[in-house]
Amino acid sequence: MTNAPRVTVAGAGVLGLTTALALADAGCAVTVADPGGPNASSIAAGMIAPVFEAALDEGARPHLELLMASRDLWPGLAQRAGVALDRSGALAVGEEPWLEKVAAAFGALQLHATEIGGDTARGLCPGLSETFDKALLTREDWRVDAPTAMGALAAAAAAAGVRFERRIVRERGEADVLVIATGVAAELAELGPELARLSPIKGHIVRVAAEVAGATVRGEGIYAAPGAGMAFGATMEPGRSDVAVEDDKAAPLLAAGFRLFPALRGAPIQMAAGVRAATPDGLPMVGPGRAPGVMLAVGSRRNGWLLAPLVAQTIAACVTGRDPGSFAARLDPARFRG
Repeated sequence: MTNAPRVTVAGAGVLGLTTALALADAGCAVTVADPGGPNASSIAAGMIAPVFEAALDEGARPHLELLMASRDLWPGLAQRAGVALDRSGALAVGEEPWLEKVAAAFGALQLHATEIGGDTARGLCPGLSETFDKALLTREDWRVDAPTAMGALAAAAAAAGVRFERRIVRERGEADVLVIATGVAAELAELGPELARLSPIKGHIVRVAAEVAGATVRGEGIYAAPGAGMAFGATMEPGRSDVAVEDDKAAPLLAAGFRLFPALRGAPIQMAAGVRAATPDGLPMVGPGRAPGVMLAVGSRRNGWLLAPLVAQTIAACVTGRDPGSFAARLDPARFRG
């Protein structure tokens, strides 16, 4: 296609990869540029969890409809890219007062959680501590194994004709459109002045080397995501932009995780840290930037995996002149321009 728009996507995290795939499927000539190395998407637990995010995070509650809409795009993306989508659900366990608060949050959002007994919970989550005699279950939250899914998305994009270059983007170059999907990326402020509205949030996550199946478990201040190793996460450290692993930050996660799954004590562990980018209202900036030929796909906070298909769909529509959908105005970077 000789008249195909030439698009450079800066960033090979989940937003960059899903956007590149959507653009290639829309007929664009796409290059993904990334300096390499681990990013927040590959370190993450791969949570696609609109319900518990809205119930447990007050900042996410106003956005439940949008979060659910993006979640609903995941089955199509998973099929397109060959990503294994775990739809076994998630459950909450903990002390009675906290479970009552979670149930009240579900009710306020007009969501339903099923109360189940401890034995039923352990049947859904083998290895869960015997100390829990009940749990709240939802089948509305899903997950993927992040490292595996990243590989599948990259392979699908490459098969669709996307080129990959290991480099740092500093200008639009010969591309018709530059999509900035790099996170905080202060070095691109000239191309995307809106990036100044992003704040870094460091996060620690701990992985235990154990093959554990079952649903995701939410506890007070902790989640445990089974899969290729049990992931315990994740801290929220606003204003921190370094990726140094700090034992004093990771240790409480590990202790809380072992209270949920005591049989995992003694297994090998790996600690990691990444940096999320967040906007003032908790929703990403997705759409045309102030500079000509620049699109933004940044600021998904801790919901990058959940929001990726909606971000990709919106950017692809903006680039190709199609209707970007009913949520585009809520994501438009223009909302932060003075």
